[in-house]
Amino acid sequence: MALEVIESLKRAVVEYDAEGAAGWARKAVVEGVAPVKAMQALTEAIRQVGDRFGKGELWLPDLVGAADAMQAAMPIIEEELKKTGAKRKSLGIVVVGTVFGDIHDIGKAMVCTLLTAGGFEVHDLGVNVRAEEFLEAIDKFNADILAMSALLTMTASEQRKVIEALRVRGARDRVKVMVGGGALTQEFADEIGADGYDPTAPGAVTLARRLLGK
Repeated sequence: MALEVIESLKRAVVEYDAEGAAGWARKAVVEGVAPVKAMQALTEAIRQVGDRFGKGELWLPDLVGAADAMQAAMPIIEEELKKTGAKRKSLGIVVVGTVFGDIHDIGKAMVCTLLTAGGFEVHDLGVNVRAEEFLEAIDKFNADILAMSALLTMTASEQRKVIEALRVRGARDRVKVMVGGGALTQEFADEIGADGYDPTAPGAVTLARRLLGK
């Protein structure tokens, strides 16, 4: 039964079935499937979709659908992880958010999902996040990486403000900053002093690993 649950969890993600993913996650809890193994199944499935997206075999709606399915199952499995006291090995701690003045969420949500699947501990601050909120979260979670998103040209400059606020606080050297979003280019990322930029959600995972030497 455990093998059936694991395979069904994977299938729900690759078939973009959010309702099915949540249902099989609950089934995993009832059947006593180790939550770490269930999480590994979700991770393997989303990586498969991400790899195919990177190769041009799948499109953005496919990636969004798979991310939605994984996000439907993750809270159920994570709650069980907490109950059992089991822990996932983490590659690093990432604080993520869409900058102040910008309420776009889809790209950021996919980055969070793929970073989590990639082995990172992710703290999503949501959208419309002020510089001070980013700084507070970095201190609170002892973050290794700050990942900021901005879809609009008019809000991209907020990323510069956050990086400058880190400098003023004396915290710039202890956290890597990666940026992304439709309004950005590599040139802009370099100009504002970010440590890295990638235009895609799967690419953000590779970038995060590179920034931390993983």
